[in-house]
This record gives sequence, C-alpha cells and structure tokens, in this order.
Amino acid sequence: MRESPLSHALTIATVVLVVAMVAYPETAFAAAVAGMKVWWDVVFPALLPFFVGAQVLMALGVVHFMGVLMEPFMRPLFNVPGSGSFVVAVGLASGYPLGAVITARMRRDGLVSKTEAERLMSFSNTADPLFMAGAVAVGMFGDPRVAGCLMLAHYAGALLTGLVLRFWKAGADRSPALPAGDGWLPARAWRAMVNARRQDGRPFGQVLGDSVKDSIQTLLLVGGLIILMSVILQVLDRAGILRALGGLFLLLLHPLGLDPALAPSLISGLFELTLGSQAAGTAPAPLADRLIVASAIIAWSGLSVHAQVAAILQGTDLSIAPYIGARVVHAIGAGAVAAILLHLWPLPETAAALPAVAWATPGPAGWWARLGSAALHLSLALAALLAGAFVSNAVRVSIHRSARGPR
Repeated sequence: MRESPLSHALTIATVVLVVAMVAYPETAFAAAVAGMKVWWDVVFPALLPFFVGAQVLMALGVVHFMGVLMEPFMRPLFNVPGSGSFVVAVGLASGYPLGAVITARMRRDGLVSKTEAERLMSFSNTADPLFMAGAVAVGMFGDPRVAGCLMLAHYAGALLTGLVLRFWKAGADRSPALPAGDGWLPARAWRAMVNARRQDGRPFGQVLGDSVKDSIQTLLLVGGLIILMSVILQVLDRAGILRALGGLFLLLLHPLGLDPALAPSLISGLFELTLGSQAAGTAPAPLADRLIVASAIIAWSGLSVHAQVAAILQGTDLSIAPYIGARVVHAIGAGAVAAILLHLWPLPETAAALPAVAWATPGPAGWWARLGSAALHLSLALAALLAGAFVSNAVRVSIHRSARGPR
C-alpha cells in the first residue's frame, strides 16, 4: 500500500521533534512538568464530574428524553436530531473537549448518523464560560468588562457555525426524524427515557462504575496530549521555529487592519488557546485588536484541542476534517462578531492589573468555582433549549391545526 505525502510529513515532523527534545532536554522537562501541573490541578478535577455525570445521564435515558423534547427545535435549526441538544448544553457549560466526547459516544450508540455527528461536534465543542470570563478577561486582560464581548462573540460564532453547517451534506446520511406521536410532548419524552433505560438494563452501580472507568481513561488521554503539546510548543519556541512563523501571520494581520504586535499571540494560539489568549491579553496593541484576536484564538482552540478530539474519535467512523474546517469558520465568525460589538460599543483602554482568578487556582476553591459555574451555565443552556423547543412545538401545532381547518 502506497503511503500518502501526509504520512511522510508526519514522520519527518516526529523525527525533528525527537531530535529537538534531545537537544533541549531541560526545556522539554520543564514544559512536561508545566503541562502535568495544569492537567492535574485544573483540567482533571474540573472535567471529571461532568464526564462521569454525562455518561450516567446517557445511561439513564436522558438523551432520549431530550431527543423527543428538542426534536422540533434542533432538526429545523441545525439539521441534527433532538438528542443533539444534550451535547450542546453540556458542551456549552463544561468546555473543551466534552462536546466531542459525548458526540463520539452517541455515534457509537447509533443515536446520530455520521454526517450529523460531524456536524454536531463541530459547533457544540466550545470553550466554557468561566474560562473566558475568569481566566481570559480578568486573569489575562486584567479587565472584567471584556468578558461579555468575549463570551458573546464566542457563542454567537458557534451559533453561526452551526447554522452554516446545517447546509453541509444537508440531504445525505440523515437519521430518521422522530414521529410526531400523540399526547403531551413532555409525556412522550418521559416514555422515551423510560424505554431507553429498560433497554440499557445495567444496574445503577454498574453504570456508575463504567462511567468512572471510561471517564478516567479519557482524561488520561487528554492529559497526555496536554503534556505533549506543552513540550512541542516550548521546544519549537526554544529552537526559534515559532519566530519564523511570524512573517506568515503578519501577512494575515496587515490586510485586516490589526496591530502587527499580535503576531506572536497568533503563533502561540495556533498550538494552544491558553497561551495564545495570554499573549493577546498582554500584547502592546489596542484593546479592540487584542479582543478580536483573542476571540478568534479561543474559537480556533489550538492544535492541542484538535489532537484531543482526533484521539477521542478513534474507534468511530467520524472524520476530523469537518471539525477543523468548522474551527476556521468559528474563528472567523467570532472575530467578526467581536469587531462588530467593539465598533458599536467601544471599550476604553485600561491598564488594570488584576490577580489570577479561581479558574486557574488549584485546590478546593478553584474546583468549586468551576463546578458551580458549569452547573449554572448548564442550567441556563437547558432552560434556553427547552424554551426554544416549546415555542417551536407550539408553532408547529398551530400551523398543523390551521392547515386542517375548522371541523
């Protein structure tokens, strides 16, 4: 079998990376320790409860409940089944990469088609609100006023990405729509949840044990990739390779009218969103330019998150290519929304320097802050989706009755 040029390129890149790590062992070791600390202090305790909780809820049939309830809303708007609303809500609340994890699980369970899963994963795998409002706005920009712009740009960009992807392979590989059925919509959703729980059949203790085991295995994978990307980024920076990429990003910034001083932040953001956002927050550039670039970096999410998603998709028939294409669309959309918002409501420059916030704080304080914020935003996302589902169903019923005419 003939190997592709991409395979040869990856082989060469791996050899170069190994040689660079041997040439700069101190840098590689320090970067690995830093990546391990971030994963153990922040990522692992913050994501584990939601990884376990999401899998338990899926086993209890909550996905089927939301599938019936949200079908009138999700199918017309995003061209995905109603069960995709569960992925959207959890992804919005808990951040990368939980949206991809749940989508892959739903694909393995046959709840969505291949195209629908790729479409759903591409706009539901988003940054969490506490990261943008706390770590980026307060900890990196030193100004809590920018949180609203960052969050609105990010989620508006995700919504626009979902609407664009609605037309991607619109008529192909479509899962069958749920029948309308009779009776009150929540009652039909409850029956679907009960039937799904019966079909699963596992005792709750086994469900909990399987969920913990699968979640820890996934988080170990995520941790390994975080450490690896930390090493890659620091070694490439030490070798001077990242600085060589600066000229390419200058060609992008100049036509857009953005400050050239933001090129290093784009270089860092290409690989890792936290480092890229921090570089944008501290760059010697106007506040509006820094917010536009930071919004694009957060939406792009970095090759570190892309590698996590690619690893999560192993064992499924899903392709990473649509996801990466959607990240480009999301980055452009988020940056454009941020530019529009700042044009309509400009923010004055500030030199405030605020302390680090709970998002990056290890220990119980940081854990409770993240858990509480994620639970709050999950509730808000579910409430918004439920409102949309009931409005959509009411409109559909009204149109159906009008078409039938008076009896």
